[in-house]
Amino acid sequence: MAELISALGTPQIQWIVTLIGIDVVLGLVAAIMKKDFRLGKVANFMVKPVLGYVFGFAVLTMVAQAIPSIAIVTQGAYALIWLALIGSILNNIAKMGLSLPSYLLRE
Repeated sequence: MAELISALGTPQIQWIVTLIGIDVVLGLVAAIMKKDFRLGKVANFMVKPVLGYVFGFAVLTMVAQAIPSIAIVTQGAYALIWLALIGSILNNIAKMGLSLPSYLLRE
């Protein structure tokens, strides 16, 4: 259990949580602006990133510490999580009315 707690205190996890927080705030603002706010959507959103990204990355970090040969997988997963969260943030910004190139938006 102590390993999981120490894995949750890494700078990578802190960045992931920060990006999730930004995404949630922008998503809430966008939903309120479009008059499409539903509390159930917030609850559903929080399950995927928090459980999937934060705890998944923490477990992957612990596995990589036990098996150093897969450490590169952890870095790749971290990059993919960043890309997914940045994409979601850009999508929320577009919902608020900011014009973004179509290749940056979720289809």
